[in-house]
Amino acid sequence: MRTRVVPDCTMIDWDDIRYFLAVARAGSVRAAAEGLGVNHSTVLRRIAQLEERLGAHMFEKLPSGYRLTTAGEEVLELASQMEASSHQLESRVLGRDQGVRGLLRVTLAPTLVTHLLMPDLAAFARLHPDIEMEILSSGELANLTNREADVAVRVVYDRKTLPLNLHGLKGPEISGGVYIARDRLAAWRAGAPDPIRWIVISMHGLPDWAGEGEVRTAGVPFRTTDGEAQLAAVRQGLGITTLPCFVGDADPLLSRVPGTDLHLHGTLWLLTQGETRKTKRVRLFTEFLSRRLAAHAPLLAGLSPSGD
Repeated sequence: MRTRVVPDCTMIDWDDIRYFLAVARAGSVRAAAEGLGVNHSTVLRRIAQLEERLGAHMFEKLPSGYRLTTAGEEVLELASQMEASSHQLESRVLGRDQGVRGLLRVTLAPTLVTHLLMPDLAAFARLHPDIEMEILSSGELANLTNREADVAVRVVYDRKTLPLNLHGLKGPEISGGVYIARDRLAAWRAGAPDPIRWIVISMHGLPDWAGEGEVRTAGVPFRTTDGEAQLAAVRQGLGITTLPCFVGDADPLLSRVPGTDLHLHGTLWLLTQGETRKTKRVRLFTEFLSRRLAAHAPLLAGLSPSGD
């Protein structure tokens, strides 16, 4: 009769469980180490420590990576339950924290920070100097359930894709358009001969909705790897490109390309998780930012067009 491996919480270090879960999910020690921000040997040591305490091997090392043993599969189920309970406990404790002092982590796309919301974030920081703000601006989606952030500002394309465990506060819609440098547009109208090129971000290419309008573009695009380089290129008069309206319409150097249409990108949502959203600093921030986003609604929707 096989003996089930049942972790005893009194004898196991929770950190060992975190390392075990990281390897089980990543399938390799190296990937787990990178995700945890530690070195390879630390992960191996933690796994060996857990195996010694449980008296069983958790993984089988194969050429393709680390595979869970039968004992490891049993521990994985229970360890996942321990992780969920830990997050729930932490969230409930945080939910009772009604002070306005402490850390507030907000995750959102770099473009939203740079071209729209930094003045609002700065205004909130000045209103509440005892709140330590951390702005996580990257293309990666922070996991609110794992408390990688307290508040997420996200562009959502389909409301049905919102995680059921998150609390969502709907914001304005975001539209995009096709833009060109004002002086380049003037030169085109004056009959300048040099070609107008599409400026595209390499990983995205040209969106299906984008049209060249009244201008005619060359067949050879100009490619960049990120949005800031894309914006710099269109400002230099290299060609036309697609931009969120809150970027293109707010830029005095740019104008919409004549004859082009706007496209609805999605809707902005403020997302929070569980008990965390009940903390006073999170409530203050979401209420403040919701008001600011409402004020930005015409710009976000493309209702404040730049002149030609």
